[in-house]
Amino acid sequence: MNWQSSTRILLHIGDFPPHGRRYTTLKDNYPDGDPNGLTAENVLEKLQSKNIFYFFGKIANYTNKMLEIFRSIIGEFPVFDLVGGDPIKLLDKFVKATSSSITCAVSLTSTIGSKTKDIYSLQQKKLDMNLNEPDWNILPLQEGVVMWYHTPDTLNELKDTNYFDKSNLFSESFSFKIASQPFSAGVEKYAYFAFDIKSNAAKNMVMKEYLYVGRNDPFEKYLEVVEISTVAHFLATKFNLISERKSIPKVNFLYTKLLRCGTIDLCTRYYTIEPRLKDTEYKRFNANTGVITELRPTLEAFVHFTYEYTKGYLVVCDLQGIELNNEFLLTDPAIHCIDPLRFGRTNFGKNGIKQLFLGNHRCNNVCKELKLSHIN
Repeated sequence: MNWQSSTRILLHIGDFPPHGRRYTTLKDNYPDGDPNGLTAENVLEKLQSKNIFYFFGKIANYTNKMLEIFRSIIGEFPVFDLVGGDPIKLLDKFVKATSSSITCAVSLTSTIGSKTKDIYSLQQKKLDMNLNEPDWNILPLQEGVVMWYHTPDTLNELKDTNYFDKSNLFSESFSFKIASQPFSAGVEKYAYFAFDIKSNAAKNMVMKEYLYVGRNDPFEKYLEVVEISTVAHFLATKFNLISERKSIPKVNFLYTKLLRCGTIDLCTRYYTIEPRLKDTEYKRFNANTGVITELRPTLEAFVHFTYEYTKGYLVVCDLQGIELNNEFLLTDPAIHCIDPLRFGRTNFGKNGIKQLFLGNHRCNNVCKELKLSHIN
């Protein structure tokens, strides 16, 4: 457990019987548990203390009781179903489980850092999901205030923190309906189906709510998301001015706004709100740890462009969303910036730019087409 890395993963492939009467009634050569005195509590709690991600590969249902006990110790964790007698299929499942474990762990680390204990506690707090769109006719109409920043006109405005002061927020009243249950839950946020009633043509929206904000001011936390979205939108616009002249796919970001519901007090609820993406496969193309999960030269060139356009001030990363015929439509990006006080805890600062972007980027044909400076 002593290896050093920002993302550490233990994929436990569980044969049977598990050793110890607390786990099984099957015949077992070690009914009293591990002969060396190891216990599940000692091992699993040490994994947590070392910030190591734990995943389990189940090859038989005889380990179900053991998994229940493990969950009672550390909460929820991913379990991959590897059940099956065909060794070739088992190998294929194992490879996919390993790849998924790495991608999931990188995603978790890039989103909330390496505080694995936070991840387990968040998993325990998740609500029940409902993937179906609700019947809007039976849901109550709600009122709130939606807030946003205007997109900067210049790079100097983008760099000016005063431009993103709360006093510069625009706002208007907002009428909406929201599903009673989320349809999705990530590491940090729930996502709900929502309906914008106030627009001339009612719109399908997605509202996102943090699972946990800790002791932070929730308004400030949501405001960071809006600022990141606004900056990414500005840079995508500049990128598209050049790319469309060269028949390179566009990169666009959903414009995210902040919604405040109810009066301003301890019971106030906040959401981010954005248009709903089309029913197309949602993908995560890269993470802010530098890992590329779905290679798209246009998107890697866009990250490079954000670095060069801002003269090394920042890079936009953690690109996720949908891929259309001649456009990428993205949401929830992250930003590494030399100013460590901006863009929340997914901003890894100068080291993030140097190690995770400059240390990993390989210029491609799109970079050359855009005449971006070569990064060695």
